[in-house]
Amino acid sequence: MTNAKVAVFMGSASDESTVAPCAEVLKQLGIPYCFAVTSAHRTPERTAALVDRLEAEGCEVFICAAGMAAHLAGAVAARTTKPVIGIPVTASSLGGMDALLATVQMPPGFPVATVALDKAGARNAAWLAAQILALRDPALAAALAAARADFRAGVEAADEALRQRHSA
Repeated sequence: MTNAKVAVFMGSASDESTVAPCAEVLKQLGIPYCFAVTSAHRTPERTAALVDRLEAEGCEVFICAAGMAAHLAGAVAARTTKPVIGIPVTASSLGGMDALLATVQMPPGFPVATVALDKAGARNAAWLAAQILALRDPALAAALAAARADFRAGVEAADEALRQRHSA
């Protein structure tokens, strides 16, 4: 039994390094998560079983990373009413556009929140999952607010350093 609030699915083990920033953010925020390799095409029964099991165990958000046809997020969205976040992964000569369009173009009633390609998308998928969970978790909401304050402080510090280097 897992206590994962977020499940992160990858269509291929080769996606792990691309999706790793997602885990970093989830760890930073103290959100329990699990990773799994599963495919909408090669292992559809496994994908369905994972969604069903994790949902029964209390998983609240699914993050799916896939390239090329990128049907993983859609297959998961077809299986659950929990929020699904798709990370399109660059995996073909089309530079990720195939995965982006496949992830974002879902039929009505089966939405997938789609983030940016690759590592930037992996980070934002975790932040979005945290925002969803924070709707019912005041401590997590406070952690998100603190992280945003840190982001602001970083910009202000960079500005001050820049002004110091370029003052007359």
